[in-house]
Amino acid sequence: MSDTAPQRPELPDHLSIDPRSPHHLAAVFEHDIGIRFNDKERFDVEEYCVSEGWVKVPAGKTRDRKGRPLLITLKGKVEAFYK
Repeated sequence: MSDTAPQRPELPDHLSIDPRSPHHLAAVFEHDIGIRFNDKERFDVEEYCVSEGWVKVPAGKTRDRKGRPLLITLKGKVEAFYK
């Protein structure tokens, strides 16, 4: 039997969706990723760290002076998984 499903890279401890970040891994974003924060799935996570237990999410419609969303850090239990 051959495994025809593409291999998924291991999810890192710290990941960011911003391509300018050193924590951005393009290979991971080729697959659907889910983030569970305090046992509830979140769909607005911009960055996470499992070992430190935090996620960064946009603070409403607020933007910084460069036009990027202003992020707030929430602390709690973080789980990353492939959908």
